[in-house]
Amino acid sequence: MICHRFKGGIGTSSREVEVRGDDYVVGVLVQCNYGSRELLRVAGVPVGREIADLMPGREGEGTAVEASRAGTAGGGGREGSIIVVVATDAPVMPHQLERMARRVSMGMARIGSISSNSSGDIFVAFSTANQRAASEPGTSTNARVMANGLLTPLFAATVEATEEAIINALVAAETMTGANGVTVHALPHDRLREVLRKYNRLEG
Repeated sequence: MICHRFKGGIGTSSREVEVRGDDYVVGVLVQCNYGSRELLRVAGVPVGREIADLMPGREGEGTAVEASRAGTAGGGGREGSIIVVVATDAPVMPHQLERMARRVSMGMARIGSISSNSSGDIFVAFSTANQRAASEPGTSTNARVMANGLLTPLFAATVEATEEAIINALVAAETMTGANGVTVHALPHDRLREVLRKYNRLEG
């Protein structure tokens, strides 16, 4: 998995939200394998432009341009793909879950994704609420449904958790050498902190 030309992979995040006195959780799991380096942003900071080296490549290749052409997980210059799963315990219906899934792209955009032509983006959302409603005989009268007017906190949680899950995937990843001898570098934590301090996003 290569994410914004750094080592990518699996990342998770969640948010707790309160809606009319009830507490709910929105969790997001991502498998990120997409994105260009120059567009990578963390907390609004152009991290990809500040850390322009450490591109994927084979040992001994001298320049970032040569290394960037050595290959990606998707092959050639393709942008790869991302799979995102959104889960919640809020009592939302399928059409409402579809609306939540659409907010995933907003979280991706905050990181720097533009969902390019060759990017395969797959989003799915589900709810664990109303688990016994389908097993009741006849017409169920126990299913709870959240009104559309109350969904905004769930949308915000989806956006924020998606953004953080991708960052968590990048931060957790480790440098590795894979197929065809291509080495993909992890996002360097020390340099990331330096860049965030430079833009006053990190104290100390």
